[in-house]
This record gives sequence, structure tokens and C-alpha cells, in this order.
Amino acid sequence: MPITTRPAQATDLPAVAALFDLYRQFYQQPADAALALDFIQQRFHKAESVILVAESADQLLGFCQLYPSFCSVEAQPIYVLYDLFVQPAARQMGAGRALLLAAEVQARSQGKARMDLTTAKTNLNAQALYESLGWVRDEVFFAYNRSIAATA
Repeated sequence: MPITTRPAQATDLPAVAALFDLYRQFYQQPADAALALDFIQQRFHKAESVILVAESADQLLGFCQLYPSFCSVEAQPIYVLYDLFVQPAARQMGAGRALLLAAEVQARSQGKARMDLTTAKTNLNAQALYESLGWVRDEVFFAYNRSIAATA
């Protein structure tokens, strides 16, 4: 069956949220369907991200989420492709590749200079896919983060 991609619609949000919950679990977060649905709905309804879905026979196989940002060094707008997930049963069917290509079309149509992403060092299958599509691993910069606890 052919795989197609398209922007998510409001009616897709429960299914996207279920995939998002699995994505979070892949990164060792506890299952939390309510949190996943709230997060996805907030991003969608506030237009804070672009959510693309891959489907086959009216079943969602995967999604990716793009966040608009900027590259100060290039002084250009970019997308951060933060979330990409394909149902385990649908892997090796081309859904991840289709989503990455759709994200590139979206970025180009919105005038983005590039897309950035990060993935786990152990996620070798995803790394192989990214590199097969011309993504280049950053060998110059280290990524850092700092958690900010809410103050009471």
C-alpha cells in the first residue's frame, strides 16, 4: 500500500498524540496519554509547530513535528525537526523517509535555510536514514541543555 504524507488535521490529533506518547517512551519517558494529547493539541491549536503525518489506507503510521526557529550565525529562519516517530510495525516501509522528504518540502516552501535535528547516539537506524537523505552529522559543536525547575 502506498504511503502518503500531509499536514495533520484537528481530527488526527488523538492518533498523533498516541504516536507522540510512544515517541516519548522511546526516549525513556513514562507513558502519559493525557500529557501527550494536551501537548500535541496545544502545539497545533497555538500554531507553534507544523505536524506532518504519514498514512497508508487511512491509518497513521508516523508523524514528525517541526518547530520554527532561527540561526543567528546564518541570520536565517530554520526548522527544528524535534519529533519523528514511526510505529514499530510500520518501520522499513518508507514512512520515515517520506516524512523527512515532506519536511524538506515544507521547509523549502516556508523559506527556511535548513533543518536541524538531534537523535540519541544509540538510534543507529534513524542515523542511517538521515545520512542516506543527505543530513550531515555535526562534528564541530557539542549540544548542551539545562533543566529549569519551576519555582513555587
